[in-house]
Amino acid sequence: MHVGGQEDNVVWLEPGDAKPAAGAPRLLEALAFSRALPPILSAEQRLTKWQWEVFGAFLSIVIIALLLSPVLLGVAAKVVFWLLFSLTVVWRLALTIVGALERVAGSRKSPPLSIPGHELPVYSVLIALRHEQNMMDQLAASLSAINWPIERLDILLLIEEDDVATYEAAMNADFPPGTVCITIPPGEPMTKPRALNYGLAAALGDYVTVLDAEDRPHPDQLREAYGTFCREGEDVRCVQAPLVASNGADGWLQAQWTLEYAVQFGLHVPALASLSLPVMLGGTSNHFRRHDLIAFGGWDAWNVTEDADLGIRIARLGGRTATIRAETRETAPESLPIWTSQRSRWIKGFVQTWLVCMRTPVTLLLELGPLRWISLQLTLGGAIVSAFLYGPMVLMIFLGTLFPSVFNYTPVDFGLFMAGMTGCVVADCLAPGKWTVSRVIAIITRPFYWPLLTAAAIKAVIGLVLRPFYWAKTPHIPSA
Repeated sequence: MHVGGQEDNVVWLEPGDAKPAAGAPRLLEALAFSRALPPILSAEQRLTKWQWEVFGAFLSIVIIALLLSPVLLGVAAKVVFWLLFSLTVVWRLALTIVGALERVAGSRKSPPLSIPGHELPVYSVLIALRHEQNMMDQLAASLSAINWPIERLDILLLIEEDDVATYEAAMNADFPPGTVCITIPPGEPMTKPRALNYGLAAALGDYVTVLDAEDRPHPDQLREAYGTFCREGEDVRCVQAPLVASNGADGWLQAQWTLEYAVQFGLHVPALASLSLPVMLGGTSNHFRRHDLIAFGGWDAWNVTEDADLGIRIARLGGRTATIRAETRETAPESLPIWTSQRSRWIKGFVQTWLVCMRTPVTLLLELGPLRWISLQLTLGGAIVSAFLYGPMVLMIFLGTLFPSVFNYTPVDFGLFMAGMTGCVVADCLAPGKWTVSRVIAIITRPFYWPLLTAAAIKAVIGLVLRPFYWAKTPHIPSA
């Protein structure tokens, strides 16, 4: 049991008051201050010396080619463009087919383990909060609905020291008895993974999961995740629950986001997991054994997509990720500025993660093996490349159709565009979820969504140069 003052079932703790479970105190202290990872695995250093040298050499070659033979450079750029685009389309189509088959096979799996409450372990729930005062009542209700013995539930609200409004709102909300608030002292970088490392240092559970303020997890999610750990064995180091956007009918942008989530967590993530390939985790509703998290070094406080980074690190260290069906419901961004801010942070973090992986590409190949190495490039690299390529590709076809004398494209260009569109339509149709008018419109108008991804990618690159560790906070509103 945690020690500290108590008010309205919420315990207030300063970081030094936390009583960590058994473990090396020095390691836990290092985790709390986000220094447990070796520098080679952290995004704190943006590029290594040899990466700067490769970047400089590439830039020099491009400039020389532009001066000597701009036509040849244009042809080469177009060949590379379509090669990368084609690889991305084929890879995603393959994941879509495997994911769809996995859903069919999953429907015939044995039911979740039925385990008496007194035999369940302590489960820690880490929730990093900043400026979430309006979400505390909904969060309290969601946590109260979790089907796990309350005496074996270790809920930690991780609140930045200067966020008095969220703390006061938490004190006034009806959280389950024993819920703990931990203040996160000022420091850099001010990111979600840094707060999670403080929570990990204080967690009492044998198992740990991460939730966000707006999350509404299925009541049985913890039981299904624990049952998966028991059934799958020690090599499963993480269990990822699907994330489902619940407000797809509220607008075109929300419908597109909802469809993306359905494809990603309904098809592609289960496909990667079933093939034991590296999985970029979602930012929430991933489950771990606590000792595994400590062994992996916790979260990288300097990476703004700590979930993707940790998923790749699990694969590098020989573990695998499994998936379950008990979903977590979230809300999609309500406006274009909020969407752009969040998406650019994701892309910036993907680039950070890829650069960290490629500091030692040969070592990475030896750690993962050829198939998983290629999968990482196509999945993580594909997420980056597609964000930059899909927008220009749509504009090329659109402008070439309207102004063929100025912006012409070849039959090959149009064929590849249609192949990409077909792959997306297949995934959108096979993804789980209700068929609604908003979903049909989203599928039909998908190409108009792609240029937004490119705009977010450009913003991500600018952010990576100017503010690499800035965490773009996504505001939330309670669900209806």
